Amino acid sequence: MKHKRKKKSYRTKNLPPGTLDYRGKKLSAITHVDVINYSPTVYNVINSQNIEDAFNLKEKDTVTWININGLNNLKDIEKVGQHYSLHPLTLEDIVNTQHRPKLDEFDRYLFLVFKMLYHDPKNEDELIYEHMSMVVGQGFVITFQEADGDVFDDLRERISNGKGRIRSSGADYLMYAILDAAVDNYLSVIESFGDKVEDLEDAVFNGEPNNDISNLIQIHKREILKIRRSIVPLREVINRLDKVECDFMEEKTHNFLRDLHDHIIQVNENIELYREMVWGLMDMYMTIISNKMNEVMKVLTIIATIFIPLTFIAGIYGMNFDNIPELHYKYSYFILWGVMI
Repeated sequence: MKHKRKKKSYRTKNLPPGTLDYRGKKLSAITHVDVINYSPTVYNVINSQNIEDAFNLKEKDTVTWININGLNNLKDIEKVGQHYSLHPLTLEDIVNTQHRPKLDEFDRYLFLVFKMLYHDPKNEDELIYEHMSMVVGQGFVITFQEADGDVFDDLRERISNGKGRIRSSGADYLMYAILDAAVDNYLSVIESFGDKVEDLEDAVFNGEPNNDISNLIQIHKREILKIRRSIVPLREVINRLDKVECDFMEEKTHNFLRDLHDHIIQVNENIELYREMVWGLMDMYMTIISNKMNEVMKVLTIIATIFIPLTFIAGIYGMNFDNIPELHYKYSYFILWGVMI
C-alpha cells in the first residue's frame, strides 16, 4: 500500500525583523543550560534549568562556554540576548532552524550558524539534523541547540582533563574546537552514507529488479541532497572566518581554521562523489532493467520467428476454397506435419 506524502505548508509569516519565531520540530519543555568555566588552573561546571545561572560565571581570566538546549523557549533566548547585548536579528536567526550556515560580524561578537549531523543512538540508520548557533566574544562562547544530544562529549572531556592546548587558549580556539568536532562528525556521517551507497550498488548489480531497490535509490537521493544543503555552505563560512580580524581572534587560531577549511573541502568532495554515485545508480538500475527486458524480447522474437511461417502455412490450408488439390491427397495431413516440424 502506497503512503501519500503529507502536503507541506509553504505560507511564510510576514513578521517584523528581529521577531523571534521558532519553527523547529524539537520541543523542550524546560531550557537546559550547561556552563563550563575554565582556565589553565580553573575548571567549574554548572548544569541548570535556570537560564540566569549562565550569567554568573564571567571572569576576566577564564573562558566561559554556555550551551543552551531548548530553542522553543523564546523568553529564555531573549534573556540571553539582553544580557550579552545581542542584536535582534541575531536572536531571530538563532531560533530560525531553516537558516543556512552563515557568519555575521558585529562589533563585540561573531555569530555563526551551522548544522550538526549525527546518527540517532537508538537507531543508527536514522540521521539527525540539528540547527546550531554560536556567539563568540571576548572570553565567552554561547552555543544554542534545539534539544539534548550533540557531538561534543570528547571536547568536554578534553576540557575536563586539560588535554591538549584548549585550557590554555582563548574563546577563539574553543570556537574552532566546536566547529572541528562538528566537521569531524560530518566525515563519520559521510563514510556511513558511503557504505550504504556501496551496499545499494551491489544490490543493483546482483539482485533482481524490484520496487524496493528503486525506492531505496530515491530515499538516498533525497538524503544526500539534504546532507549537501546542510554542510556545503559551511565551507564559505570557514573561509570567511579565517579572514576575520577582531580583538579576541589570535593569529595562531587562523592556522587551525585553515586546517579546518581543508577538512570541510574533503567533506564536500565526498558529498559530491556520493551524490554522483547515487545519481548514477538510477541510470544503472534502468539499464539493467532494459537489458533484462531485451533478453526477454530475444526469446519472444525467436519464438515468433518460428511460428510465423507455421502460421502462414496453417492459414493457407485453413481457407475455405473448394479447389485446394493438396486437401484431397491421402497423406496431405502427415506431409504438412513433416514440413512444419
